[in-house]
Amino acid sequence: MPLELLAPAGSPESLKMAVLYGADAVYLGCRDFSMRAGPENFTPLELYEAVAFAHEHGVKVYLTCNIIPTNGEAERFPAFITEAQKTGIDAVIVADLGMLEAVKTHAPKLNVHISTQAGIINFAAANAFHKLGAKRVILARETNLAEIAQIRAKTSPELELEAFVHGAMCVSFSGRCLLSQYLVNRDANRGECAQPCRWGYYLVEEKRLNQPFETVETERGTFIMNAKDLCMIEHLNAMKEAGISSFKIEGRAKSAYYTAVITGAYRAALDALDRGEEVPQWVLCEVFTVSHREYCTGFYLNHEDAAQFYEDSGYVREYDFIGVVNDYKDGVADITQRNYFSINDEIEVIAPKSPPQKLLIKSMKNEKNEPVEIANKATERLFVECDMKLKPFSILRKPVI
Repeated sequence: MPLELLAPAGSPESLKMAVLYGADAVYLGCRDFSMRAGPENFTPLELYEAVAFAHEHGVKVYLTCNIIPTNGEAERFPAFITEAQKTGIDAVIVADLGMLEAVKTHAPKLNVHISTQAGIINFAAANAFHKLGAKRVILARETNLAEIAQIRAKTSPELELEAFVHGAMCVSFSGRCLLSQYLVNRDANRGECAQPCRWGYYLVEEKRLNQPFETVETERGTFIMNAKDLCMIEHLNAMKEAGISSFKIEGRAKSAYYTAVITGAYRAALDALDRGEEVPQWVLCEVFTVSHREYCTGFYLNHEDAAQFYEDSGYVREYDFIGVVNDYKDGVADITQRNYFSINDEIEVIAPKSPPQKLLIKSMKNEKNEPVEIANKATERLFVECDMKLKPFSILRKPVI
């Protein structure tokens, strides 16, 4: 079974980045039935356009419908999935048995993938879903590689196994957490999680409510539920040998820059694996150029590595995403600015399947053909003098000072 790199698409821009930077498939959601409320998601028209663009580049599209639905949502879902099937999507991702049955009844041409929300950690559950018509199961993050190998050995070879390879992890069992809804009435099952697992906590004794006790020696308390981020870029061969065929990047709520860089890095790593080569050093470095928490290998290799990070819940950010290339002609790059930069800045250019390249900003003008020394207007279109031929959708970034 060929290996698949599956990238997130939280917006039309992120979808284009995922496709162009090397994804074999993308997963995305519409405004309803999706487990991510924060991203833009896709309107019905945008879904048609997304499928057309992806298919034009030989990339599959999986529609996420992985909430646990209320009665009202269960009533609306058959009509929704009937229309969604017409867009040409390649599969739908569900977690609920009722939604699985609805897909089989109302959109029978669609392949069905069972979400990580279903919490599949054993071969019996995987086989049961396969018998119900699932083509693929997305394993819970709690499984280790030895357990995955057992699942692979005891399931039909026709059943595909997907697992997360990179991104944020949840302290709860595969995202089925009630803390957010309980504390601030934001339902994690609707993609509205306030991430209370990232908050700092103190210990309070019931008769001394006004006397919070620090649980570590810091004035900020302790982040007892704060999970590290997953990064398996150095262990792809071990995941392949365990029987995983789809390598999933988390991040529909992340930026288009994140999608491009991480997709590009894992594409280069999998291509090296295909050739029987070591992952290039520049690829290993790329995963540190996006905003991230401290990395770990999750539960895949050993339980200890999935330990929490107690000092804080912040992100490590070493680079700013400063622009994206629209076009290049006669030594001038047409870019859309995203962040502050100025004349004489040395920046990096990221393009699909290429190591980062250095570029010195010599001069630039705005749309009125006026010289610009400091670019500080987000989304402004600029024309940058450049002796390096830049491809459309190349990413511009600079180190955080």
